[in-house]
Amino acid sequence: MISNQLVNCAVLSPDELERAIARLNHWKIVDGKLYRHFEFTSFIAAFGFMTRVALIAETQGHHPEWFNVYNQVTVQLTTHDAGGITMNDVTLAQSIDTLEL
Repeated sequence: MISNQLVNCAVLSPDELERAIARLNHWKIVDGKLYRHFEFTSFIAAFGFMTRVALIAETQGHHPEWFNVYNQVTVQLTTHDAGGITMNDVTLAQSIDTLEL
């Protein structure tokens, strides 16, 4: 994991992004952001997931855009300062992928 700092804020090229997406579970690009939708058994399970993601995001110094309705969570990742998807977003997505759902 990255420790409280952004590392590579260069926007990924289309080729780099394609290779990165291939290494992620169920992520896709929507409106220029990494996007994934999660569905859980309950609101408590969804909220627990969001709490675990929040702890990871805080450690990495990079935070998701997300939306929660009952048992569903939508996560979008982009690096606003860079104006697109960077390795920071890919790293956070990879960390999210390691969580037990």
